[in-house]
Amino acid sequence: LSGVQERTLIAVKPDGVQRRLVGQIIQRFEQRGFKLVGLKMVQVSEDLLSQHYGQLRTKPFYPSLLHYMTSGPVVAMVWEGHNVVQTSRSMVGHTNPAEARAGTVRGDFSIHVSRNVVHASDSQEGAQREIQLWFQGKELLNWDCCDQSITCEV
Repeated sequence: LSGVQERTLIAVKPDGVQRRLVGQIIQRFEQRGFKLVGLKMVQVSEDLLSQHYGQLRTKPFYPSLLHYMTSGPVVAMVWEGHNVVQTSRSMVGHTNPAEARAGTVRGDFSIHVSRNVVHASDSQEGAQREIQLWFQGKELLNWDCCDQSITCEV
């Protein structure tokens, strides 16, 4: 089945960790039928963030973004499944919580665009790049999920 092995990076940002939302966010992805293949809690370095957010370096908010993202731990996850990148973006919701629909992570939990709880890769190419930044190959597991035949037609 095309796209079953697609992977994406989802990261619970410091405000989401501080507000103890990690479990609820994981639950949403599990209930959707995606498979967790990587998970870790990290204190993110400015070096990693400068690579991750490289396209934003010239933006006026970049220094405050770095300060925010280094202010506490981040829970980084890699999820796998059919169309996981696009579906995850829909599940997470608009970057600005004021424009995020109810039922999305940001629509339900975020208050301000500067504290929007979670990051989700924006494309398959972006996901591959971000996963390589955040995880070493040995940190990602390939395993068979018993419900795969139930959740996807093969």
